[in-house]
Amino acid sequence: MKRWQRDYGLAMRMFLTMFLLFAVYIAFIGVLSYLRVPLGMIVIFAGVMLFAQYYYSDKMVLYSTGARVVTESEEPGLHEIVSRLCIEADLPKPRVAVVNSSIPNAFATGRSPKKAVVAVTTALMQKLDRNEVSAVLAHELTHVKNRDVMVLTIASFFSTIAFFLVRYLIFFAGDRRGGGQIMLAWVASIAVWLVSYLLIRALSRYREFAADRGAAIITGHPSHLVSALMKISGSMDRVPTEDLRKAEGMNAFYIIPISKSSIMALFSTHPSLEKRVAALEKISREMELA
Repeated sequence: MKRWQRDYGLAMRMFLTMFLLFAVYIAFIGVLSYLRVPLGMIVIFAGVMLFAQYYYSDKMVLYSTGARVVTESEEPGLHEIVSRLCIEADLPKPRVAVVNSSIPNAFATGRSPKKAVVAVTTALMQKLDRNEVSAVLAHELTHVKNRDVMVLTIASFFSTIAFFLVRYLIFFAGDRRGGGQIMLAWVASIAVWLVSYLLIRALSRYREFAADRGAAIITGHPSHLVSALMKISGSMDRVPTEDLRKAEGMNAFYIIPISKSSIMALFSTHPSLEKRVAALEKISREMELA
């Protein structure tokens, strides 16, 4: 894989986010231990649920999006692009899937590079030229290379436990033998869930920046991804509302969010288009100077 000067600012932001998550989770464990909250069943349940989500992520995402894995004879051009990019990225070739959708978008999933799937929608192939499709797929392959499914699954483990505690501890608060302690644990769980939710969203945004950077490295042309992002974003307003609503649950997987329900950047899984374009333009200047 081609390289140039590392983005230390981005690397530090990701490290700081992971460190803060770790600190929040350690404090959470300490509080629950002090309050002697019985966690056994919740930890097991959350662990099993997240393990299943991680282990079967490719099947779950393919099923929920209606994506169909295609052979080389069915989509030779798409397979040729993926094969070439995998050589550049030093990755095993993943399965390739197509989603019959009016929404121009793409995603990658799978617990490891050997179990990965990259998918594009029919609308994306129709609206983008070959260079732009390559840039989008390079972005998705960078997610695979960076093992983002694994990173975000691990990061969300204690957040998921906190979520379950928020939902179910309140039902036990009336117990005279420990109602006060349970209420304190419930309040702590709300705080941990909210803080970890924001940190995980921030981590997701940083990993999108990293995937954009990876796409620029793999293709050698940051401008191709800029062009693709602009076209995809500009096409969203023309997609039927019903189609957008059906796909909204997959926001975190797509290269561009389906809806602007990000409302505030703080809660978004993706950076704003403006920030992504600015970062890619900076990378382009770095490449010219390298």
